[in-house]
Amino acid sequence: MPVRPSARALLSLSALMLPVAGHSETNETQAWLTESLIFTASPKDSVTIDLSERARSDATSGGEQFLGRIGIDHLLAKGVLVGGGFAYLHDQSVHEIRTHQQLTLTHGIWTSRTRMEQRFFDYADGPVWRLRQRVQAAVPLDDKGKWTLIAAGEVFFHLNRVRASDKTGLATLRNQIGLRHRFSRAVDLQILYMRQQTFRDARPDVVAHIPWATLSWHI
Repeated sequence: MPVRPSARALLSLSALMLPVAGHSETNETQAWLTESLIFTASPKDSVTIDLSERARSDATSGGEQFLGRIGIDHLLAKGVLVGGGFAYLHDQSVHEIRTHQQLTLTHGIWTSRTRMEQRFFDYADGPVWRLRQRVQAAVPLDDKGKWTLIAAGEVFFHLNRVRASDKTGLATLRNQIGLRHRFSRAVDLQILYMRQQTFRDARPDVVAHIPWATLSWHI
């Protein structure tokens, strides 16, 4: 039986989504909820506002977390977006401000996003630079486009140190699988399972298992 193009795409993506083998690891459970508002500012510009609440079982890492982000994307050409934005994150131990710049490429079911972040902390005089590379496949499951299968992988690289104990290089790997359902032209709900692996030197990696629900409103 021939393999459908969408099936071949997901088989290719599965290599990216495999966990990275390493030394021993510790496991924790989290639950994330995101509310997203996307509106069209002009024929080529869109603005996204995200609010995210993250319940974390590992209180030693700061307990519950809140993230607020605003970003703008500009359409350069078909399938090519450039953008940037600002975010604020806090938990019981950390207050963080982020700025970012990104390039998003879309072709068929595939989306690739390259994001550069500057992270500012109270304890650091300068920013922590982080590179994030994300690849996603969005496969329609019905003719009306109401159901979509989502599979994605994202890697994080720390590019500099602001403290002697900071780690550079590969920092985090995220793998996601789930469904998105469009209720109307304006509202959709996405529910994913995410496996997040944080790499640590001379200590066990931390693996978080995260159900993640995102409610989006497009205006």
